[in-house]
Amino acid sequence: MGDSVDRRWILKAAAALGLIGVDAATTHAEADLLKLGPTRPFSYEILKWTARRMAAGPYVGPARPAPDIVAKIDYEAWGKIAFDMDHALFAQEPGRFPISFFHLGMFFPKSVEMNVVDSGSAREIVYDPSYFHMPADSIARQLPQGAGFAGLRIQEPVGGALDWRRNDWVAFLGAAYFRSIGELHQYGLSARAVALDCAVAGFSEEFPDFTKFYIERAGPEHSLIVYALLEGPSIVGACRFLLTRGEGVTMDIEQTFFLRGAVQRFGLAPLTSMYWFSETKKATGVDWRPEVHDSDGLAIWTGSGERLWRPLNNPPRIMASSFLDENPRGFGLLQRDRNFDHYEDGVFYDRRPSLWVEPLGSWGKGSVQLVEIPTDDEIHDNIVAMWVSEKPAAAGSEVKLAYRLHWRADEPFPTDLARCVATRLGNGGVPGQPRPKGVRKFMVEFQGPPLEALPFGVKPEPVLWASRGSFSYVFTEAVPDDVPGHWRAQFDFTTTGDDPVEMRLFLRSGEKILSETWLFQYHPF
Repeated sequence: MGDSVDRRWILKAAAALGLIGVDAATTHAEADLLKLGPTRPFSYEILKWTARRMAAGPYVGPARPAPDIVAKIDYEAWGKIAFDMDHALFAQEPGRFPISFFHLGMFFPKSVEMNVVDSGSAREIVYDPSYFHMPADSIARQLPQGAGFAGLRIQEPVGGALDWRRNDWVAFLGAAYFRSIGELHQYGLSARAVALDCAVAGFSEEFPDFTKFYIERAGPEHSLIVYALLEGPSIVGACRFLLTRGEGVTMDIEQTFFLRGAVQRFGLAPLTSMYWFSETKKATGVDWRPEVHDSDGLAIWTGSGERLWRPLNNPPRIMASSFLDENPRGFGLLQRDRNFDHYEDGVFYDRRPSLWVEPLGSWGKGSVQLVEIPTDDEIHDNIVAMWVSEKPAAAGSEVKLAYRLHWRADEPFPTDLARCVATRLGNGGVPGQPRPKGVRKFMVEFQGPPLEALPFGVKPEPVLWASRGSFSYVFTEAVPDDVPGHWRAQFDFTTTGDDPVEMRLFLRSGEKILSETWLFQYHPF
């Protein structure tokens, strides 16, 4: 950098490195620096000790600074506030991932404390309006010094192929939610630290908050470590995230939770997504697009090795499904349909990431649970997938968990079996003849090498099961397209009543299983 190195750059780099601190009394002439609070000892063990101590006391909750002012920072005003990337943490370190921060606003009114960690010490990053570009008359300028931030996001590396000032790849914003762009550079579904009493009759769902973040540059190449303290009325937790930017994004997560109160449905490694409609079912004229969803199915790799695929539903009422297992090998909410023509939308649903949970260590007995909530718009996250242990989540208990999240275009451990690629419903019966009432036709499509390898003239056999009702007009046929190994199973299904029906299907040839197992929850109508 030679002669271009000046005092201003040195001070900024030193502040980012944590080598010097500028407290809240910093002069206006140095207002372009990140202002750091006093030095405090920090480690993950200290964070866990803090969480344990807090759990023994009453719930306090995150700070809500200047609520009268924050309430006036509406969507339009908040959108005009942009972080000045010259202030990003680690912005002067080539190869590092700079950290920028979200401003408080009407929809994000809770203050989250941000800290930078270096050599076993932490220093708080003190909020200052000079960190942000905002209109001269913005109501946000009336916030007090040190009001705090709403969340953080991690930018692409300085000097990388992408513009780090414009592109971020991980964001933590709102309650205990976080998300990543994966390998297709598009945000979609979210993860969260924990899900408490989601869709439990007679109980309100609890949304704990990340209240403190600790950001550390240490770790392997292309990685960053973020620690978080989490608190809610029923829980306090310490979390460690090792974030790695590669072909996709992986997150190695360690969590220790301390329960203040009992939880009926204690959801671990929860994933949250949106499913409105797909090729399976769509109300006439509800929207101009063929499909709208962030994810189209739940994939499970069971402890016994079975591969399951459960297409998502937009159900007529809240539904919770449970898939019993022991030491699962993984599960995830996936976006398998990558064809832009199936969406026709510039928000790029075809690029939304798939998110896979890989358990680390033994998770024991429990179930992967899927919650589906009715929606009539794409603005609502209405899908939750999570692990629920068979052990009760009792007050005073301690829960430890380790897992790895894979934000990818596809699941990271693909099966050798043929996979389900579409589920289609229609009126039952034989074409050209009167359609019988109460009969639905199913077309379930599979594709993969085992089907491609079938000898000429050999058809796969569909193996069907339903919790009630009857099947008829069952057969398989090759889909008449140019895609090798593309087959569909067709059948009619008849039932009475309006209670949901659980269904299973897989393809085989003789004793050889050719496909993963398709699961479906059918809502008669």
